[in-house]
Amino acid sequence: MSVLQYVLAGLALGAIYAIASASLVVTYVSSGVFNFAFGATAFAVARFYYFLHTENGWPIAAAAAVSLGVFAPLLGALLYWLLFRHLRLRPPLIKIVATIGVSVALPPAVDLIFGKLTNTTAPGLAPVPLRVFHPFGATVTMDQVVNYLGLAIVLIVGVAVLRFTDVGLRIRALVDSAALSGLSGVSASRVSLGVWAATTALAGLAGILVAPTAGLSTDGMTFLMAAAFAAVVAARLTSLPVAVLAALAMGVVTTVTQRYLDPESALSAQVVPSIPFGFMLLFLLCYALRGRAADRPAGGALDRAIRVEDGGAGGAGARPGPRSPSTVAAAAGVVAVAALPLVLDEYWGGLAVTGLALSLVLLSYTLATGEGGMIWLCQITFAGLGALVSAELAASHGWPPLAAVLLGALPVVALGLIIGLLTIRLGDLYVALVTLTFGLLVQTLVFTRDRFNNYGQGVPMPRPGFAEDNRAFAYLTLAAFVLLALFLTNFRRSTGGLAMSAVRWSEDGSRTLGLSIVRTKLLVSAMATYIAAVGGGFLAMNVQAALLDSYNVFGGLVWLAVLVTVGARSPAAALVAGLSFHLLPGVFQTYLPTGWAEVPVLLFGFGAIMVAKDPDGILAMHARQLRSVLDRGARRNAVQPRPEPADGPAPAGESRPADDPAGGRAASPETELTGGERA
Repeated sequence: MSVLQYVLAGLALGAIYAIASASLVVTYVSSGVFNFAFGATAFAVARFYYFLHTENGWPIAAAAAVSLGVFAPLLGALLYWLLFRHLRLRPPLIKIVATIGVSVALPPAVDLIFGKLTNTTAPGLAPVPLRVFHPFGATVTMDQVVNYLGLAIVLIVGVAVLRFTDVGLRIRALVDSAALSGLSGVSASRVSLGVWAATTALAGLAGILVAPTAGLSTDGMTFLMAAAFAAVVAARLTSLPVAVLAALAMGVVTTVTQRYLDPESALSAQVVPSIPFGFMLLFLLCYALRGRAADRPAGGALDRAIRVEDGGAGGAGARPGPRSPSTVAAAAGVVAVAALPLVLDEYWGGLAVTGLALSLVLLSYTLATGEGGMIWLCQITFAGLGALVSAELAASHGWPPLAAVLLGALPVVALGLIIGLLTIRLGDLYVALVTLTFGLLVQTLVFTRDRFNNYGQGVPMPRPGFAEDNRAFAYLTLAAFVLLALFLTNFRRSTGGLAMSAVRWSEDGSRTLGLSIVRTKLLVSAMATYIAAVGGGFLAMNVQAALLDSYNVFGGLVWLAVLVTVGARSPAAALVAGLSFHLLPGVFQTYLPTGWAEVPVLLFGFGAIMVAKDPDGILAMHARQLRSVLDRGARRNAVQPRPEPADGPAPAGESRPADDPAGGRAASPETELTGGERA
């Protein structure tokens, strides 16, 4: 085939990327929220279109009009009203986790409503059978022509609205400052509602257009979202023309590269999907080296002046919030978990030990994100690398399994240090994108290799001889968790831990104190990477193989969402999150109808969405409630009302309250404790 045909195919692919990147850029510049739920919304709209067109026989035009003109805007408006309007001034971690929660919850909700597809092959907006054209000797299908037309319509209508209408003027004013827009009589909430409705329609359009080639599945839509991220990063998150041009160039490079690769080779299967992520990593590295990758502040100077900082698990800049439960409560929780292998049968015991192994990996999120304030989205990749290296050492070189896990994690630490060094000068969102890109590259270039995949069987990884049965291995894993949790708890109180807390709170203030930002973040990076790699080794020992398909980067986003839902800064929360992640689906699969199997994932997603309301997580919320109840009880016991004699002197050792000059009584001890009169 000629080069022209590959270029035309690349432009068709780039058009889909361009529509997706346009949606992401517009939502980010108008709301300050980078929409990690883009793939899920694209899937929801495309699934609704499939429901109307394929399953109910609607004509293409009618199905597309209802899907893109009614369903998509209503979905965007609903998500804005329920969640996105509360995120504008939230810390970066809360924004990311909340949108990840939507991406986790929306697909199973759609499957519950419309049914789960077994065949993901789906038509686009072109009639079937597809017409084929031959411009200049090249072959172009009607699907590709529709992609060109879709991008052209989006650009023409978008430019016309933004540049030449009152609506566009209000949107540009909102981008500059929501506060000043409000002072000018513009309803910022209504404009934002319209923006989210329109961009959700764009997401749906991209999802419908990509379905014929990528399939109507969450994996296909997630890949679309990740590829669009590259164009958005090239545009520095804000420039719509640059995002469109970068998306088109990325599509052309992707298809032209295929011309020089054997489509049946393993190299082609690894290189071609990695091209968008290579683009993104290249741009991010350029920005990091130039020091020009700070996050864009939401709104103008007035917005930042009236901004109320939120604390909790907000990542960098968050206030110190509630941490772990009391030592007694944590110890009681560990004792309760230790009793599980004694009372559970083989099935439930297997789920519990898998949850314990996952808790080890989640401790790395606790350290890196909860304590270090670094939004790393590649901890699951470090876990996969730790599983791979330890399995290779044990299976190919005869190392004892436990030694292979503990020492095999050290080479992975070197990668963590490199990532930490490259991301030190980046803003929080860019850090998240760098680590996400690194994970995607490792996943496509390393984890898919036949030597490691071994036809789905992975690399064998035996358990230690003294812990071959589930009960013994459960106690070994719990012991490892307790040791690492105690290490983290003691590290918090050390000089390094205090420096870490200061850096998370304020990097500028830390510099004035003479603290080394680079040294502190590299220390946290090394420790978090090591813990993740060790956790990956335990996960491999649990299933007795390094199954690299289990370490999907977007699965790691679900892990992060579940952890932050329970509590990002608490080792106890990591234990609860790990067990819940595996035991809760088991409960639904065992005791509830088959159709409810997706409900646990839906609940995990809803939990992550609720982080926007309570950033400290469920565990800290219940700890505050319990502490409040105990404090009220202590105050009632400490301050008991005393009967006053009608006359006569007060008993020895006591003094009668003096009258207040205003005619009342002097402040009681209870009033002094509570800081004023009770309502």
